[in-house]
Amino acid sequence: MFKDTLPLLLSAFLLIAPLAQTQETPAQKPDPSAKTATPSPVVDADYKIGPQDVLRIDVWKEPDISRTIPVRPDGKISLPLLNDVQASGLTAMQLATSLRESLSKFLTSPQVTVTVTEINSRRVYITGEVTRAGALPLLPNMTVLQALSSAGGFTQFAKLKNIYVLRTEDGKQVKHPFNYKEVVKGNLQEQNITLQPGDVIVVP
Repeated sequence: MFKDTLPLLLSAFLLIAPLAQTQETPAQKPDPSAKTATPSPVVDADYKIGPQDVLRIDVWKEPDISRTIPVRPDGKISLPLLNDVQASGLTAMQLATSLRESLSKFLTSPQVTVTVTEINSRRVYITGEVTRAGALPLLPNMTVLQALSSAGGFTQFAKLKNIYVLRTEDGKQVKHPFNYKEVVKGNLQEQNITLQPGDVIVVP
């Protein structure tokens, strides 16, 4: 009798075992080391495209034309069918309209979208006695104090009262003083100027 029931017991065990394993397996946790996609920068609708910005051009149902492309130093981009197209000085919407009109000569009712994926034309620079010198993306209404907060702090040799901003105005380099110790106290707020593209913050 035992020999007759043995196949049935084995069959029942084989059916129950996978179910038990499924129930006992803990939920998979996300791998903290896994890379996530870098989000595109939030760009104001009025933002004017500049040299070295990176654009994503999407033409619906035209994969040979759609591409991610940098704006050249002369402010232009190159696309199939159109060759050189002026991009610098236009908003993404204006460029999309321009491309749509130009492509209409070759395509029927082209649908074009333009996205600024990297802002490289609007930068300021920090140099001197800071932990992290180099270029910074210029955010809207960024002040000297805000830019310095991204530099990782000062070295022990930094002369915080003698910081200055170098700016080109009318073809000439102008020096704007910035006394860090006074500004952080709430004094000399007129020195905490709003930065412009190309400004250089010098920490002696």
